[in-house]
Amino acid sequence: MGRLFGTDGVRGLANRFPLDGNTAYKIAQLATKQLMLNHKKQGRPVFIAKDTRKSGDLLEHAVAAGVASMGAEARLLGVVPTPAVAYITRELQGLGGVMISASHNPFADNGIKIFGADGYKISDAIEEAIEKELIANNRIEMPTGADVGTINIDDSSITFWLNSLARIAGENVGARKLKIALDCANGAIARWAPKFFSDLGYSVDAIGVAPNGTNINDRVGSTFINAILDVMKKEHFDVGFSFDGDADRVIAVSSDGDIIDGDFILAITAKFLKDREKLPGNALVTTVMANLGLDLAMRNHDIKVFKTRVGDRFVLEEMQKTQAIVGGEQSGHIILAEHATTGDGLLTACNLLRIMRETGASIKELSGVMSKLPQVLVNIRVKSKNFDAVPEIVDIIRDTEKRLSGRGRVLVRPSGTEDLVRVMAEGPDEGEIKGLVESIAKTISCHLC
Repeated sequence: MGRLFGTDGVRGLANRFPLDGNTAYKIAQLATKQLMLNHKKQGRPVFIAKDTRKSGDLLEHAVAAGVASMGAEARLLGVVPTPAVAYITRELQGLGGVMISASHNPFADNGIKIFGADGYKISDAIEEAIEKELIANNRIEMPTGADVGTINIDDSSITFWLNSLARIAGENVGARKLKIALDCANGAIARWAPKFFSDLGYSVDAIGVAPNGTNINDRVGSTFINAILDVMKKEHFDVGFSFDGDADRVIAVSSDGDIIDGDFILAITAKFLKDREKLPGNALVTTVMANLGLDLAMRNHDIKVFKTRVGDRFVLEEMQKTQAIVGGEQSGHIILAEHATTGDGLLTACNLLRIMRETGASIKELSGVMSKLPQVLVNIRVKSKNFDAVPEIVDIIRDTEKRLSGRGRVLVRPSGTEDLVRVMAEGPDEGEIKGLVESIAKTISCHLC
């Protein structure tokens, strides 16, 4: 069957294996079993949430039934962001948490992300144990009678998460109130972000706030940045924030339309903390996809940059290893370890507003901490992601690396969540690297599509 769990949980086309109701039920059963084995205190609930996809209801009910069938309480949070599940699970002493979401993927997809009692995504070992039992399809011992679990609605715990973020963002006070634009991707943050910032005194204009079950990430959100750029062209905003479907990532935009992606956000945050002697080890963690400009900028500020494979779980592992408190990805998936156990788009936005408020600088001025080298990224949808098994593809990648040696770099990698091969190159000449990427992409298409 292949590996069930990818870099960010189980993901695929909803109502098809492994995101059909029966398999989701079994995954929830086995996950609950593992969570119980790994936690001494029983009687704790499993918090379950979803984003705005139409298939979320189907999977939510299947997961809740699986949890209850193992004797645990399933608490349904409804539509809330992924980071809220992680925070609530940890702060309100849950047995675990489950987020039903495919993040930035199209609405027809869905996914299952599982958190342990500590608010961190479950380990590889637990994922492997779940997958092994699912393949074996052995009979599961389930409780009966009074020991059967329950399913309850929980529409109040979300306030714990929002209140914690409000303390970081701070109230918008002063002679001139900041005006912010939001793109909520018709996703999990749509109900929460506009009111959250309005209650803090910010002037807010928002799009992507009318989810209908099929329009999540549809020409809105952090993977379609033009939507918020169009909003910000119409009138003056101090800053814009564009979230993805489950709001674990965010991209910022300046009043002039400059895109402040994860690389800039990491640089801004690390420098701010180092200037205040609050950056342990003077280090940050990012992935191999980060722009070389980030490395150069951080070197100028005597901040070490640790690199990992793409995926927030790898970033988090390296952060724990190096004791770094700032890490993330170019996509806007930022982990601020002092406040959260996973990427949190709303937390990241709050952090940037705090930095703007305390420094008195605009987001454009703050982004001047680094300059990007031209970067070209192409995604090729493929039938097989094993590009390194094709000699012609290996040869053209090697030739490209030689051409860019000492001037730039090329990176070809399979997506961890979709049937894509990603080709990225950086260098001083955008025209040159565009041509090089197109040549590699054409070769991949010829052999793997």
